[in-house]
Amino acid sequence: MSAIRIVITGAAGFIGGQLLESFARQYPVAELLAVDHPVTEAKRPNLAAVPGVTFLDHTAFVGALEAGTLSPELILHMGACSSTTEQDWGYLADNNLHYSQRLWRWCAQHGRRLIYASSAATYGDGARGFDDESPLAELEPLNLYGRSKHEFDLWVEQQVKEGRPQPVQSVGLKFFNVFGPGEAHKGRMASMVFHGYHQIKREGVVRLFKSHRPDYTDGGQLRDFIYVRDLVRVMTELADRPTVSGLFNLGTGQAHSFRELLEAVFAALNLPPRIEYVPMPEDLQGRYQYFTQATMRKLARAGVPYVPTPLAEAVADYSRRLG
Repeated sequence: MSAIRIVITGAAGFIGGQLLESFARQYPVAELLAVDHPVTEAKRPNLAAVPGVTFLDHTAFVGALEAGTLSPELILHMGACSSTTEQDWGYLADNNLHYSQRLWRWCAQHGRRLIYASSAATYGDGARGFDDESPLAELEPLNLYGRSKHEFDLWVEQQVKEGRPQPVQSVGLKFFNVFGPGEAHKGRMASMVFHGYHQIKREGVVRLFKSHRPDYTDGGQLRDFIYVRDLVRVMTELADRPTVSGLFNLGTGQAHSFRELLEAVFAALNLPPRIEYVPMPEDLQGRYQYFTQATMRKLARAGVPYVPTPLAEAVADYSRRLG
């Protein structure tokens, strides 16, 4: 594995799988390493899209790094438990926080580069806004998943403040509401575009959560929806810009309602909208973001070119791929 230059963790997952496909179009497969755990049957198609790529379980990978048998130039760390309803803090801390710290330390010690996934879930209910230049200490995530990502962001910030060794490039990306190809295995956590498309095909109608806040209409909850292909494009640009470091939002900068999102799915299928509203599950009430919208100034100032795909166009493209 001495030829390995680029590692993608979470490579059998949603974003990692799309990233792996993109990098396989730019680099020889022999220079790529796919890392994940566990690789379920539902996730195997994401790996199968890049035949011949070398694969390691995430435990074997970090062990190989620390043993000195692997020394990649760049790690794109997308691997994590991304369930916003996960209640086992010990699991999230080990998987999302401590594992990420090991990768960051290794990159710092060996002069390597790390691009890693944070999350808009770190912003909590948005009371402090969604500005990636706001003090991290002021943010209060709504769920344990968001806390696990936030604690890693805080830890990285502390390493920098204390003048400890750093990776030659360290980029954290606060992903907003991502949708697109490769998410079929995510089940309940898959995007509303995915679920809506299949509901419409089966029943001709789609169901959205009722609002439990008087300031939002049913279906009027607002999110910053970003197409996964835009996400991958930005990470590819960052991989080509090793001097860029920092913690950045990655959304579109424009919020849309779930109603708008599903109307775009109906339009992509050439059907009139039929939307019903159902009660929000109790386990989500109180931990549900009613509004997200990324500020994107910081990434633009870093010189990373990015024009997001318009929502209707992105939904139409994804719907064609689902069909």
